[in-house]
Parts: sequence; C-alpha cells; structure tokens
Amino acid sequence: MKLLKHFLLIVITILLLCLSSQVQGEDTKPPSKPQEALNLEDLERMALEKNPTLAQAGALVREAEGRKVQAGLYPNPTFGYSGEEITVRHPSDKSQHHLFIEQKIITAGKLQRNREIFAQEQARAEADLQAQRQRVLNTVRITYFKALGAQRLVELRSELAKIAREAVAITEELFNIGQADQPDILEAEIEAQWAELDLINAGNELQKVWQMLAGVVGEPALPKIRLLGDLEAEIPKLEQEAIFKRILGESPEIKSARARIERARAAVERAKVQPIPDVFLRGGFGYDVERLHDGRRAGASGFVEIGIPIPLFDRNQGNIAAAMAELKFSEHEIRRLQLALKVRLASVFKTYLSSSQAVERYQKKILPKAQKAYELYLKSFQQMAAAYPQVLIAQRTLFQVRADYVHALVTVRQNVVEIEGLLLTDGLNEKSDLSVKEEIQSNKR
Repeated sequence: MKLLKHFLLIVITILLLCLSSQVQGEDTKPPSKPQEALNLEDLERMALEKNPTLAQAGALVREAEGRKVQAGLYPNPTFGYSGEEITVRHPSDKSQHHLFIEQKIITAGKLQRNREIFAQEQARAEADLQAQRQRVLNTVRITYFKALGAQRLVELRSELAKIAREAVAITEELFNIGQADQPDILEAEIEAQWAELDLINAGNELQKVWQMLAGVVGEPALPKIRLLGDLEAEIPKLEQEAIFKRILGESPEIKSARARIERARAAVERAKVQPIPDVFLRGGFGYDVERLHDGRRAGASGFVEIGIPIPLFDRNQGNIAAAMAELKFSEHEIRRLQLALKVRLASVFKTYLSSSQAVERYQKKILPKAQKAYELYLKSFQQMAAAYPQVLIAQRTLFQVRADYVHALVTVRQNVVEIEGLLLTDGLNEKSDLSVKEEIQSNKR
C-alpha cells in the first residue's frame, strides 16, 4: 500500500511538471499555421473594395466635378417665332411674322468665377474621400488588433480551462491517497468552473469583434477563420509634437478646411461682380404682309433688341455681406479644427503612453514575477511544503496577468493606429461635408 502511494505521488508530480511546462512554453511556442487564415493586408484590400462609404465619397467627388462643369457652361440661346396684328377676318391683309434668336451675354467673368467656387468644392470632396479612405483603413486595423487580441484570449482561456479540468482530476487523485481534503476538491472544481465561464465569455467577445470586422470590410457573411499577426511586435516610439506637425501638414480634415476657405474667397469675388449687368440681346428676321400706300406689301424686315438691368436698388449687397461672413467663419473654422485635433491627439497620446508603459512593465516585471511565483508554489507542493490550492491560485494569477497583458497590447496597437492614421476613425460613418445650403446655391446659378 505504501509503495502504491509513492507511485501515485510520482505520477502526479510528473503530471504537474507537464502542466508547468505547458504554462511556461505557451507564449514561446509558435502556433501552427492553419490552411485558411487572414492577415491585415487581406482585410484592408477587402475594405477598400467593398466598404460602401468609399463608394459614396467617390460619388460625391464625381458630383462636385459635374457641378463645376455645369457652373461654367454658357446659357443656351432661345430661338422662336412671334406674330403681331394677326386678324381673324383678313389674316392675309394685315399681319407681321418674325423668327428671332435671343441670347444672354454673361459679363465680368461670372462663369469663370462660378468654376472657381465649384473647383474648391471638388477639392473638398477629394479631401473628404482621402479622409474616408484613411478612416476605413484605421477602423479595419483597430478592429483587426481587437480581434487578434480576442483570438489570443480564447487560446489562453482554452489552455487554462484544460489545465483546470486536469487539476480537478489531480486533486481527486490526491484525495484518494490522503494528500488532499474535500475542500481542496471543491476549490479545484470552482477554479475549473471559473475557467469555463472565462472561456465562454472570451468566445462570445471574439464572435462580437469578428462581426464588427466583417461589417467594416464590407463582408457581413465573412466566415470566422484564424487571423495571422503578432501583437508582440516592436511598438513604435512616437513623439507628440512631431506627430502633431505631421497631422497639421497631412490631415485631410485640414485640407478640406483650407478648400472651404478658398471656396468662401471665390464666393466673395463672385458676389462682388454680380451687380455688373449682363447684356440681353435679341434679334430676328420677319415678313410684314400689310400693304403700303402704293399697294405693295411691306415685305421683309428685321429687328434688334439690346437691354441691361440697372443695378439701382439691388446691388447684391446682402449676398456680399453673407459671403464675407462665410469667409470669416471658414477662417476661424480651420483654427478651431487645429485646436480640436490637438486636444484629440493629447487624449489618444496619453492612452498610448499609459498602455505602452503597461506593456513594458508586464514584459519586464509582472509576467516574470507571476511565472516565478507559480513555479515556486509548484516546487513547494512537489516537496510537500505547500497545499495544491495555492498552486491553483498562482496558476490563475499567472493566466490573469497574461490576459491583462494581451489587453494592454491591443490598446497600445489601437492607439498607434489612430495616431499614425491622423486621428481618423469610424469607417462606417458617412463624412460628407457638402452642405444643403451649397447645393441650393448651386442650383440657383
């Protein structure tokens, strides 16, 4: 009987050593490459092809281009017929018939100024398209890292659940040979149930994030397969002031705001030349059937009409004032946007610093200490100097530390994407900046 107990203790110790090697080697063992997998480049390509907001933004560029063309077109001439002094009783004795052509002559380069206004609207639409493209890519990258972290957590929770189930069996064996009590079995079973619940929650989180990823790439039926990537790759070192200068120089939002200023300037110039009258020109050729004193018909005749409106009361003073106010608003808007970007960067950069510092601390201090504590408890148990529940607690602490480490990695990766992506996110939200007011004004021209 005594030999049997020693034999069981040796078997249990071997099992514990195997579990310990699984815990130690989990992070270093490279995952086997599955047959089907997606990487970040695959997802980005899918999003650029199928995200509907990019098609919308592209349509707005073409719409603005069409408006620019339309705004510069010359008015069509009017061709018609007019008849005068047509009598019902004797139409052949007294009537005048004319064919005429009428044209409005646009002066002061108004059509060219119209083109300049809509050229800036096109520039704004192109900047909006560039911004939306960056938003989509950033959202894909952020969601990808979130999904990669969720996938990693499922793997961790699966490993922990497996070890917890085996721990229940080991504790029962220890109980059978008198090395564990009933509370030890209950404690191991509770640990196993917690591990199973954590695994279920991790799986649900992965399912949710995958649906988000499928939505942003424009493939709602995208099958859930393995993602390839390395969360622990070197984290870029970012410098806040350099990033802010880059944002001010490259941000599509800033480009759109500058185009808005240029549009407002063009609108002011257009409003100032509006009072300069356009010329109305009308001319034609006709035939008069009325007989003269000598009995002959009056015959062929022609006419010319020229007219211009007199800017006596309406000198477009209201529209000029409104255009100047719009220019002033646009000039302040770019300043507001610069300040808003600085505030947004400060918030994201603070989170980046905190999460990157957390990752470094996990790597250098917390993870090694948690691993060492687990190993010491395991060694003490093997030497009969510690109870097995202490091993379970150290094991759970180690896995929780690893889970927190994954969360920190995901957070810092998302912050890096947002900062390097010019603070543009929300890849499924429409970001059109062509206002209804501009559309109404364009229809009036």
